[in-house]
Amino acid sequence: MSYAVDFSTVSTVGLESSPVAPALAGLRANEARYFKNKYDHVFTVEPAADAESTIGWVSRILEEERGIMIGSRPLEATAFQVENIKMAYVFYESGLSINVMYTVDDGGKRAVGFKLSDGMDVPDELSSFKFARQKSKLAGTIRGSYFVIKGEH
Repeated sequence: MSYAVDFSTVSTVGLESSPVAPALAGLRANEARYFKNKYDHVFTVEPAADAESTIGWVSRILEEERGIMIGSRPLEATAFQVENIKMAYVFYESGLSINVMYTVDDGGKRAVGFKLSDGMDVPDELSSFKFARQKSKLAGTIRGSYFVIKGEH
């Protein structure tokens, strides 16, 4: 069942099995607030079992672009389009959030972003990335990194 993320009252619904569930819920709420404020888009997630195509697309991009395979179990995902940008998010049990920003126009910006919830270690599969820190009222300290997508997906 899909869930519209409320950023006024942060909830761990759907993320309870994560050892950093409150921080991951804050990270998810932080993303929901961003998309509501910037695009007036309601950020709605669904359980991983109902989002296999989104999770598969994100996984294929990671594998084909950088040979990355995420070891943690996906809990939730979402995919949507705002303006000319296709977005996909996957939230993992470890506290990791991965997003794909894919401009549908040729020559547009395309990237994969990684965000680590407060309290989680950098996963081994992402140890080659440098992570910048950002403070968030909803999520505490978020560490993030990204890479530019070179191919067509």
